[in-house]
Amino acid sequence: MIRINLLPHREEKRKQKKAAFYALMVLGVVIGAAIVLVVGGYNARAIAIQEQRNLAIKNAIVVLDKKIAEIATLKQEIEALKARQQAVEDLQGDRNQPVYLLDELVKQTPAGVYLKSFKQDGQRVVIQGYAQSQERVSELLRNVSSVSPWLEKPDLVEVKATGMGQGKTAKKVVEFNMIVGIKRPRDKDQLEDGKPGKPGDQKPAAAATANAANASAKP
Repeated sequence: MIRINLLPHREEKRKQKKAAFYALMVLGVVIGAAIVLVVGGYNARAIAIQEQRNLAIKNAIVVLDKKIAEIATLKQEIEALKARQQAVEDLQGDRNQPVYLLDELVKQTPAGVYLKSFKQDGQRVVIQGYAQSQERVSELLRNVSSVSPWLEKPDLVEVKATGMGQGKTAKKVVEFNMIVGIKRPRDKDQLEDGKPGKPGDQKPAAAATANAANASAKP
């Protein structure tokens, strides 16, 4: 005997499928929302940690900037102290420069040269004098530029022929005007490959003055 099911089973299946579909949609939404919340929480935590690290780095940078500023200030103070120390050393060394100047003028002035006057202005010395010939002036320039350990960079400003004396005793001489530089003790020591100079070996002022007077008395 054949049995026929006349109940609306197809509609029931459709309802079941719809219900299952809706349930899967709801489950997917719930799972998606959970995933979004988990990922968002993880990202928020990572961002918070990174912000804390950035803040720590910024604070460290601020501290380092302060230290760098302090170091720069210390460097400036050190440079200022070195400059003052160098100024004091130069002042002490320059006290003996007249002695060195007179001594070197006596040593480097060749025969036939008469020094009329010399004037020191800082590290420059203006020298005026007479010479028997221009060759004598050239010899003085060579001595100052290559032989003298204290004098340097001679610059001949003017040289001209003139007469000295009157009547039959008048002589033709060469009048010259030159500028030379005088070294400081530290400059002289540097040129000697770091070896300390020996300013104590120089002649005393009285002896140098006497020698300069003798040199001035040369014809």
